[in-house]
Amino acid sequence: MKVLKILNVVGARPNFMKMAPIIEAIKRYPALIEQQLLHTGQHYDEKMSQSFFVDLGMPRPDIDLGVGSGSHAEQTAKIMVGFEAVCLREKPDLVIVVGDVNSTMACTITAKKLGIRVAHVEAGLRSRDMSMPEEINRLCTDVLCDYLFTTDYLADQNLVAEGIDRGKIFFVGNVMIDTLLKHKEMAAGLDLSQKLGVKPREYATLTLHRPANVDDPLILEGILEAIAQIGRDLPVIFPIHPRTRKMTQQFGLERYFNTGEKVKGLWTTEPLGYLEFLHLNMNARLVLTDSGGLQEETTVLGVPCITLRSNTERPITCKKGTNILAGNKKEDILRCAEQVLTTEIVSGQVPEKWDGKAAQRIVEALLQIHNGALR
Repeated sequence: MKVLKILNVVGARPNFMKMAPIIEAIKRYPALIEQQLLHTGQHYDEKMSQSFFVDLGMPRPDIDLGVGSGSHAEQTAKIMVGFEAVCLREKPDLVIVVGDVNSTMACTITAKKLGIRVAHVEAGLRSRDMSMPEEINRLCTDVLCDYLFTTDYLADQNLVAEGIDRGKIFFVGNVMIDTLLKHKEMAAGLDLSQKLGVKPREYATLTLHRPANVDDPLILEGILEAIAQIGRDLPVIFPIHPRTRKMTQQFGLERYFNTGEKVKGLWTTEPLGYLEFLHLNMNARLVLTDSGGLQEETTVLGVPCITLRSNTERPITCKKGTNILAGNKKEDILRCAEQVLTTEIVSGQVPEKWDGKAAQRIVEALLQIHNGALR
């Protein structure tokens, strides 16, 4: 059988957690698969990227496009131009994209126009919110890809309802959970919470970065008011996103942050590495977030999650897991927090195939396809 030449694409930090187990699974077949890792540089921070490569055991990218920031159109265009040159030079048989960032969509379009097959990992997720750039990326990517690897049965249903050929859809589970389960014990052994002076189940964590939450001063202040009120009874640790810090400074809202040495109220830190943040979340009493991946991780960790959005592309975490949609209004956030904090027992189930073997299923399916066993 001819060696399968795969080009793996990452563009932002969440992509690393999704791609790491795929790279590891591919390494088990050195005689059958040749792989390269390409980083578009869509999001790049040397300190954060270094921690992710070390924490996740990922190889340094073979190719770095270094596109940097810019408007959605500018960034997408730069990625497409750079990626086209790489594809023409490297001539991969298959491109693997993950998630829903601009790099995911841009590299899919570019590869397909060159006649290269594309596999999308984490396909079929839908928020039905077209104001989210990620939703547009998801729709464009899925309609073009040759192989669609899904995390749950709801994603399968979305794709079928959109007219996607069932033969392209592979329900494999969640590669993010592969990464979490692999590193859970290592994260548990860190002493970060001890260094911060907080005890397990006696603090909350917060992430906040989506434009709908941080770009409007009234919305952002309402969220911070709610979190600060929660922080009177339960310290909230907030590894603040650089963009969110910029907006709080611009709107004059830094007064909501505790600037003392002791962790109390709403307490900010610099962005954390993967293992550090996993350590904090697995020991938290509550997680508040507008992130997608955290909704999944908390479901597996059995930690209550309040999502500061009115919709989610991961509804399985609400149906089976520990996730509650609160929206971004102060009173709704406080109501959901009270609901969680006055309940002793956390109810939730781990969705099917979120078992740490998703990446292996993906690679086995690709090898079967390449060998002609499927289609």
